Amino acid sequence: MPWRAPEYDGEFPTLGWDVGEWIEANCVIPDREHGGEPYKLTDEMWVFLAHHYRLNLDARIGQLSTAFTYRRSILVRPQKWGKGPLTAAIICAEALGPTIFDGWSAEGEPIGRPQATPRIQIAATTDDQTDNVYKHLLPMIQRGPLADEIPDAGVTRINLPNGGWIEPVTSKATSRLGQPITLAIQDETGLWLKTNGGHSLAKTQRRGLAGMSGRSIETTNAWNPAELSVAQMGFESKVSDIYKDYRQSPARLSYKNKADRRRIHKIVYGDSWWVDLDAIEAEAAEIMETDPGDAERFFGNRVVAGSDAWLPTGLWEGAYAGHALAAQPA
Repeated sequence: MPWRAPEYDGEFPTLGWDVGEWIEANCVIPDREHGGEPYKLTDEMWVFLAHHYRLNLDARIGQLSTAFTYRRSILVRPQKWGKGPLTAAIICAEALGPTIFDGWSAEGEPIGRPQATPRIQIAATTDDQTDNVYKHLLPMIQRGPLADEIPDAGVTRINLPNGGWIEPVTSKATSRLGQPITLAIQDETGLWLKTNGGHSLAKTQRRGLAGMSGRSIETTNAWNPAELSVAQMGFESKVSDIYKDYRQSPARLSYKNKADRRRIHKIVYGDSWWVDLDAIEAEAAEIMETDPGDAERFFGNRVVAGSDAWLPTGLWEGAYAGHALAAQPA
């Protein structure tokens, strides 16, 4: 039978709830004082999963390219929000969890199953950037129940028991780019430029995904609009099958004003309970002395140019407000 009717206004069919439950049952916090404890998703993370795994009402078994509403997703959040651990958890789910649509139950609920042979790449323009995800992924596997399920986890490649694999790649790994893959995690695409091979990396990976009906997730800080990054091009794209999750603060708040800046941080860090906003403020205040654009992008989650800015603060947000999540109230 098809999907049941919505039980509340705005509800849609998704595998996101099942994927999230699998993550919380199998993944652990990778490090620090809570390392090894169960990894729990925040409300914002649940919302992202629900949308990324949203299903079309006419989804059918075996038609992977048309089952999901979104071909890829872009998540824009400030530094230390938790993008690395979240994407590491999603990788674990894509390796063994119920991430493939497998029909509807007798009650009209979506059913998920594991990918038959997952082929997953963690991509960035440098090795240090791929470490943003991979350094969370290894202990998330090794310190929890997944250690028994994925025993072959090495520092450069993880071999999966179903014949699949997980590997980090950069724009220099020409022999591995272009391979058919089922998932690409593309880290800090706000730094993927034409000059560092980022544009080519994104295009090559998307071709490899298309051949497997695979999908991708981009994570990034806010980008410099003077650089034409992969993140900017994706966010400004008019195609309808990209999910764009960008939490913004009201443009009327000035990042130069300390009181406003604290309000901005509170909004954009949302329910990331592990973030010390006093520490974020201290770091941002110091960077403001030398490069206010960097501070506002990295911690304020705002699209602004550098010290030689040609784009006034607030102008980009106004032009593209229809593409982003609604700004949160002050």
